[in-house]
Amino acid sequence: MHRRGALMALAAWLAHAPATQAQGLMQLRIGTVAPKGSSHHQQLLEMGEAWRAAQGPGAKVTVFTDGSQGGEHELLRRLRIGQLQGAMMTVVGLRDIEPSVSALQNLPLLFRSWDEVDAVREKLRAGLEKRFLDKGFVVVAWGDAGWVRFFSKTAAVRPDDFKPLKFFSWGPETEQQALMKGLGYTPVPLETNDVLPALQTGMIQVVPTTPYFALATQVFGPAPHMLDLNWAPVVGAVVVTAKAWEAMSPAAQVALKAAGEKAGVAIRAAARREVEESVEAMRKRGLQVHKPTPEQLKEWTDLAEKLYPKLRGSLVPAETFDEVMAHVKAVRGGR
Repeated sequence: MHRRGALMALAAWLAHAPATQAQGLMQLRIGTVAPKGSSHHQQLLEMGEAWRAAQGPGAKVTVFTDGSQGGEHELLRRLRIGQLQGAMMTVVGLRDIEPSVSALQNLPLLFRSWDEVDAVREKLRAGLEKRFLDKGFVVVAWGDAGWVRFFSKTAAVRPDDFKPLKFFSWGPETEQQALMKGLGYTPVPLETNDVLPALQTGMIQVVPTTPYFALATQVFGPAPHMLDLNWAPVVGAVVVTAKAWEAMSPAAQVALKAAGEKAGVAIRAAARREVEESVEAMRKRGLQVHKPTPEQLKEWTDLAEKLYPKLRGSLVPAETFDEVMAHVKAVRGGR
């Protein structure tokens, strides 16, 4: 009787088992907070199509955009329970898998150009991808989404100008919020979809975001002032769960990796082009751009230098922090 019960239970499990277990991965569901129709969305579609064609008859790809599956922390939760097999996330979500990736985005004013960002990411890439794999995730593409700039309801150009204002802050990023409070700023924890209503109601007055996102979500309407300061790059990656990866055919794995490499190049190129295009489009609709003077820029640089010791060992693992600083120094030295 026990054996018969076990066989019945097994049969029932197989009848309801996900495709990843019974017949290989036949559904690839990918989530992102990127807007529908954006260059990021288009590249995800192309990656998915390359995978679908290689995986074979019956394979299906669905890309969820605009945070319809939740913010990045929710995307990660859905990945871990199998509701999603892949996601495009920034460091905000990726650092919950592997904290060392924070070094690419959470060190303000460290990178002076995209060349520096690219060079340091490539130095870290092999080690990062190994750590992600050890945590159960395969990185199939690296990208970015532009420079973070400050969009505010009123004009603000100096660090002290922002202290009376309330900042949008990613909901679960408690460490960053504590750092901001320690420096005299006021973070308001929210999810991405709550940003525009919060601006409109006065719950927040400042949104640190990329120009493209500010344009796509109309943030610049209630926050028509932008500080022309490249605070930090928004760096991201497309990951799939190791469980989903192992359920793919070898041909589909090769196709997805190749499509991911191609998509990463396209995403980075588009994101960097869109920074200035988005600023110009918003200017025509009333955005006021404030460029800091050399004196004001020094105040921001001093603030960043003050932040680094606080970030080392908290938001950014100490070993990775030191490694990135050494790489930046080497890049600037021409080596």
